Amino acid sequence: MSLSKVNTSAATLTKNRTEGSIHPGSGMCVTCVDGCIGMCEIGKSAYRGHEVIYPQPFGVITTAAEKDYPVDYSHFNIMGGVVGAQGIEADSDKAVFPAVDLEVRLGHDGGIKFRLPWIIPGIGSTNIAKNNWEGLAIGTALAGTGLTIGENVVGMDPESVIKNGKVVDTVDLKRRVNLFQDHQRDGYGAIIVQANVEDTRLGVQEYAIGELGVEIVEMKWGQGAKNIGGEVKIRDLKKAQMLQDRGYVVIPDPTDETVIKAFERGAFKEFERHSRVGMVTEEGFAKRAEELRKAGAKYIFLKTGAYRPLALARAITYASKYGIDLLTVDGAGGGTGMSPWRMMNEWGVPPVELHSLCHRYATQLADKGLHVPAIAVAGGFAFEDQIFKGLSLGAPFVKLVGMARAPIAAAMVGKTIGRAIDESSLPVYVERFGSTKDEIFVTASELRKELGNREFESLPSGAIGLYTYYERLAQGLRQLMAGVRKFSLEHISRNDLASLPRECAQISGIPHVMDVDKKEVEQLLKTAAKSPTVKSKRKAKSSKKIRRVASN
Repeated sequence: MSLSKVNTSAATLTKNRTEGSIHPGSGMCVTCVDGCIGMCEIGKSAYRGHEVIYPQPFGVITTAAEKDYPVDYSHFNIMGGVVGAQGIEADSDKAVFPAVDLEVRLGHDGGIKFRLPWIIPGIGSTNIAKNNWEGLAIGTALAGTGLTIGENVVGMDPESVIKNGKVVDTVDLKRRVNLFQDHQRDGYGAIIVQANVEDTRLGVQEYAIGELGVEIVEMKWGQGAKNIGGEVKIRDLKKAQMLQDRGYVVIPDPTDETVIKAFERGAFKEFERHSRVGMVTEEGFAKRAEELRKAGAKYIFLKTGAYRPLALARAITYASKYGIDLLTVDGAGGGTGMSPWRMMNEWGVPPVELHSLCHRYATQLADKGLHVPAIAVAGGFAFEDQIFKGLSLGAPFVKLVGMARAPIAAAMVGKTIGRAIDESSLPVYVERFGSTKDEIFVTASELRKELGNREFESLPSGAIGLYTYYERLAQGLRQLMAGVRKFSLEHISRNDLASLPRECAQISGIPHVMDVDKKEVEQLLKTAAKSPTVKSKRKAKSSKKIRRVASN
């Protein structure tokens, strides 16, 4: 069975002519006919070439791989029990699921506090991020979790002021930071500014620390969606020229006269802007960490992608050695605004394998008495059961789960509903719940009470959508945790999971479901065999009575 879906996908707006008869290797129609207009990926590539490398339409979608990995998080089941409670008194009137504490603290001084154990790991300069930032930033701030401003935001901003190669003022980055800070409550949650090669050259993080009051910055090695730098598409010639002037790789060359003429006559409609790949060295990593601390960074994060195991070992080792506060490990196939489609499907270490290796390496460092940073795992997480499994598989080192596509989806739906309310064009599916924000969004009354009427009315509906999605995740996670008798996050352990396929057990080190509690079960049954049961006691008592009657 092929794990990959080749030559046809909704992501590339392609399909086969003979949808029922496809060669499993090439993905081609079994009968490729002369005269076909070319609906498949090969056919479309014959006239649009490199454009078909990327998911489409750019700017209004997020994308994740279609590949079926041999093992994923659905191959674990969560184990429950009937005895006791951890993190609360073992009292049925007290150990109720609303009492589960989901707060998490991290950082070298424990100064970063989240109300909920998840984070949006990095949303950068793509249109899908920019167009939904209000909902993402405000919703995250209200929920008290984390949001990372991804790469290239300053470089992509036409209104950024750059002098002598360094940024001195921005519009977009300032807006993104302020939207979060203005709605942050009681110090919960965090806004993080990430940097790639171009951002570092522009001095983006130093600007964010010094001018915008950002306390947390993140060095970026990569992500799960691709093993090259970030890409976007540009439909404006002047902007393409500006980005090339700022040091980005732009193709085709927007200053070439032949290219300009081809663009103007409509031969192609988009330029591609690419970021450079980083060149990691321990010396360079240590130097950059020191530079950021001198610039005033209170906390430093590192994000790495689905690279080969040696790269992951480097990430954990450097994070340990140089006091990194959070390491995010992003598995292959993750979501993105724009990554090469085949690359996203066919490169890297998948999440379960990568996160299992991460736990193995972290354990080795901990066993030597070395510092292990807090870890966040990412790669396709969307629901509370997956969040629990991610925390459990990586316990005790994993403190957060990273999610991007799912929160973006929630914010987009909230925004769309808000627009439909304003235009009195709600679809029947939604209108059955009501026709106002207070009727449709189940958390509206709670937010209105907490924030007051004036502030609530000013909230973008995308933020309410994200907040409401997070509320669902929180309640679902509390229920799962109560079911395994764990009433605060520090008590979650690898013992709370069982592997279903044997292959999953071999990869993760989580016992197969038939082997869970094996020693404890044998010991209990052995003890039971030594003690007379109620039935055997009754039988012994009856025999004794018979002997007594007989003797009389």
